[in-house]
Amino acid sequence: MVDNQLNLSWETNLKSLFVECMIKDDNELFLDRFTDKMVDFLLELLRVDEIACYYNDPWKQKLYLEKAASKTELQNQFASTISLDALLNSSMKDLCTEACVSLTDTLYPLGIPLYHEGELLGLFVVLSENKELKNDNRIDLSELRTVIGELLHKAIAISERKKEEKRYKLLQRITTEFHSSMNMHSVLAEVIETLREVYPSFVYYLLMSQDSDNTLNLPIKSLEMDGENLSAMQAYVSGRVQFEDSMEVKNSVLYAPLLGKQGVYGVLQVIAPEAVIFPDTEIEFISLLANTAGGALENAQLYEQSKRLIADLRLINETSHRLNSTLRLSETVSYMKQQINKSFLADEVGFFMIRNGQTKLVPGSSPFFTEETSKHYIQYVKGSLEQDREALYIGDMDSDKVGQDGPYKSLMAFPMIHSGKMDGFCIVLHRVPYHFTFDMFKLMQSLIHHSSMAFVNSILREELEKMVITDYLTGLYSRNYLEGRMLELINSETEGTFILIDIDNFKLTNDTYGHQKGDEVLIQVADLIKNSIRDTDIGTRWGGEELAIFLPKAPIEAGKAVAERLVEKVRKETNPPVTISCGVSYWESNQKNNNTIKNLFKRADDALYTAKRSGKNQMIVSC
Repeated sequence: MVDNQLNLSWETNLKSLFVECMIKDDNELFLDRFTDKMVDFLLELLRVDEIACYYNDPWKQKLYLEKAASKTELQNQFASTISLDALLNSSMKDLCTEACVSLTDTLYPLGIPLYHEGELLGLFVVLSENKELKNDNRIDLSELRTVIGELLHKAIAISERKKEEKRYKLLQRITTEFHSSMNMHSVLAEVIETLREVYPSFVYYLLMSQDSDNTLNLPIKSLEMDGENLSAMQAYVSGRVQFEDSMEVKNSVLYAPLLGKQGVYGVLQVIAPEAVIFPDTEIEFISLLANTAGGALENAQLYEQSKRLIADLRLINETSHRLNSTLRLSETVSYMKQQINKSFLADEVGFFMIRNGQTKLVPGSSPFFTEETSKHYIQYVKGSLEQDREALYIGDMDSDKVGQDGPYKSLMAFPMIHSGKMDGFCIVLHRVPYHFTFDMFKLMQSLIHHSSMAFVNSILREELEKMVITDYLTGLYSRNYLEGRMLELINSETEGTFILIDIDNFKLTNDTYGHQKGDEVLIQVADLIKNSIRDTDIGTRWGGEELAIFLPKAPIEAGKAVAERLVEKVRKETNPPVTISCGVSYWESNQKNNNTIKNLFKRADDALYTAKRSGKNQMIVSC
């Protein structure tokens, strides 16, 4: 082909090849196509035996072999004998033979560096039997070099432009996807997928400033504020791209901040293996990608925050509405515990009320707070809250704040303050350190603040109810309450025991020690009763010095044991010492005639009368 074209201008033919390739190859492979044709053309034009084309890699700042019209052995030899450093010397910017090594005794090398406006684009190396090819007057090699340099510059520019078009179409597509997704993990996944598509041999990490639930197994690391990666921190703080080059591991690292309008949400770390620098076009693309991702992350975060805020407000509203209904205190605590477990994934939740300087665990709290191991948590929290009146937020209980090891590492505690007084507090625990986020802490603080009034109201309501149904002096239930409950239980249970109690010679105690001491004796006996019965049993002040106990679901043997234990404890533990007499009656559902309250009371009273007449200080069971 060249033989027919030698009559024409080689420059025209070379430019025609360029146009032909540009028309046929409407993609980023245009440069490869043009290089192949140009090498074949020059091989015939220069009438040389071998020719190789090297291009400058802007990443690695060295030449790489792009095309060789030669055997593999020659290709390998060329690749190992071309020095970019030598070509950058001023003496090597013209046609040269020094940069190449002769491969045989019959072929002589010639290097043709290709420049455009002082920038090295590449190098052609030819092997020829003509030792004086450099001085061959048939073709002006300097002019040839200039034309090839201009065409090569244009070809590189066209290929880069086509690559840029493809990248920015990709950027436009992922921008659309970013803004259509309100999921932070989807945004991060799209960033990594785009980088893998554009730079398949690179390594990437997302250095995030906040904890991220990495369910998609993305290359995510925490951005350590006190770490040794100063470049990453500089990018995060300044909001500008930073670089880090390592000659030891031969790579270049770029840190691009994930920048939104309101702040920086992390840093994109891009590691280019065996690269010396990042070209400007690559820096611009990665920066645009990082900024687009930063904006999308910001939108996703704002969306998540708005969803969380709505959920938080709904939780507070629902909880406040439920607590302000007529719930009993234990029901209030059970509901709050359920809400806290659901919203904060807590392991243990405890509510404590403070009355007359005494701290009492509210029923409905986690059973853990009844155990011995919970005491140091409770004591530490109570002491801190009473001193500072500020909520506690501890990420790791292994710190010296508690002073004792325990099974739970994360702690939140909140005072329940009403009218300037701390009426109680709440403790929330989890086994894993730093389980509770600060957002959780603030929400819980708001929840306790809105529910404190409901807790106080529940307490006051139950205290008022208790005042109506209990005896003020002894704290035992009233006779009216006992009769009402017995009527309910006799109609619903299968058996039960009733104990009627009388303090022996109580008038003598009053006359001897005074009525105040008499009241103290009544209180002592009442306390012994409370400590001797179950929560389901009903201790009652029957009237005067007479007391009573109703034991639902208790067989007669259990009733006798309770009565005998009380007779012994009263005799041993009262001061001044007194004794009691007890009459015990029993009912079963199959004994219809004996199952009236009146009958049960009468039989117990008869038994008590017998105990009194038989010497007192004893228990008698009715027939």
